[in-house]
Amino acid sequence: MTSGGPKTDSRWLALIVLCAGMLMIVLDQTIVNVALPAIEEDLKFGQAGLAWVVNAYLIAYGGLLLLAGRLGDLIGHKKVFLIGLGVFTVASLLCGVSFSAEMLIVSRFVQGAGGALATSVTLGMVVTMFPKPDEQRRAIGVFSFVAAAGASIGLLLGGVLTDAMSWHWIFFVNIPIGIVAAVAAVRLVPSSVGLGLREGADVLGALLIVAAVMLGVYTIVKAEHYGFGSSQTLGLGSVAVALLVGFVLRQRTAAKPLLPLRVFRSRNVTGANLVQISMVAGMFGLFFLGTLYMQLVLAYSPLEIGLAFMPVAGAIAVFSVSLSARLNSRFGERNMLIVGLLFMLVGMVVFTQVPVDGSYVAHILPAVAPLGIGLGLSFPALMTLAMSGASQDEAGLASGLVNTTAQVGGALGLAVLATTSTSYTSSLVASGVGRLEALTSGFHLAFWISAGLVAVALGLAVFVLRQVSVAADAQPVLVH
Repeated sequence: MTSGGPKTDSRWLALIVLCAGMLMIVLDQTIVNVALPAIEEDLKFGQAGLAWVVNAYLIAYGGLLLLAGRLGDLIGHKKVFLIGLGVFTVASLLCGVSFSAEMLIVSRFVQGAGGALATSVTLGMVVTMFPKPDEQRRAIGVFSFVAAAGASIGLLLGGVLTDAMSWHWIFFVNIPIGIVAAVAAVRLVPSSVGLGLREGADVLGALLIVAAVMLGVYTIVKAEHYGFGSSQTLGLGSVAVALLVGFVLRQRTAAKPLLPLRVFRSRNVTGANLVQISMVAGMFGLFFLGTLYMQLVLAYSPLEIGLAFMPVAGAIAVFSVSLSARLNSRFGERNMLIVGLLFMLVGMVVFTQVPVDGSYVAHILPAVAPLGIGLGLSFPALMTLAMSGASQDEAGLASGLVNTTAQVGGALGLAVLATTSTSYTSSLVASGVGRLEALTSGFHLAFWISAGLVAVALGLAVFVLRQVSVAADAQPVLVH
């Protein structure tokens, strides 16, 4: 029952608060990449250890998203969001003051856990705060801008902070943002009535899914080093799959399942998450290797790389915030997702043609511009479709699922593309090809694979997804 709700203005202020917290966490996933060389030198990391600055965060973040989202349904979305924001902010302080490699890695793991708690429920809160279709489309457009453009902004901000100050400030900058967002959230974000822990107190199921996803993400990120056909990758991957199967079997028999399998009966929920895995795999891999192309082949500085990707953020802002709601309302989310994926595919194909002596205006900008347009059109439509089959009581679960598939897709795409590109480049160098030419050819192969992954996402969108209307009479469960 609805016992009252915030006024329209306060709801939009609450959306800004949620997006501010979300942006802080999304930025952190890319802002660190720019500072890795400075961190390596200052804390005396070995090459293998340095990767754990990123991997520790990814494993905790990806592994806890689904559980955190369900936890939001059980004890209240706002409560989980605030806990996550607090953990993330404190962990950011610990990251910034880290005096050893071990301290930074542990702090990054805790930071990932806090990020998972906060972001897992954000989309579910947005959907319940804005139940009317037109308002919901506008709100999801704003959310999508933060989720999709944060990576580009993180590259720029990371370059600025690292060059102007020190790597410590890429973490310290989170502290005032986290505090302000938490205080504002207490005042502005409406509280929801959770189902109660007894409705999903499946401890065994929770342990199985967290172990499965964490081990799966670990296997993927380490596959770049060991190879996808190695005994370690195949062995760990088999254990992760076995844990996942065990979780599914547990959910079929548990009296109060953590993840009710009926969620997957929705064609759009299942299809949208499959689309996202393939789309994000292609996108993340391309952005990472596109960054390396600019750094290693074109000799761009971190700040120049951040600026190079800013048209992506600008295009996402224009299309997701300003136009997506009207376009989705008029033409339907499924159709706009297809159009967006087509734009992304064009940008990726253009990226496959970048030369050794490429220029920004002639070669980079024609690639990143359609990518930005495609992301601006795709993400709001995809988020709406992914949440369309979720009931009020399962909004957090659906939100956590969307975030989980994004993380798994990103980790998988990054590992596959980086491994393929590196192997092909090494073989070319061994055969006598010049270093820059070999690097560029390796990147070309990876960009073609990125395009192929987006093409798979496009096929899924065409043949699996169906256009549905957002329920106009759905009401959020809110309390003062």
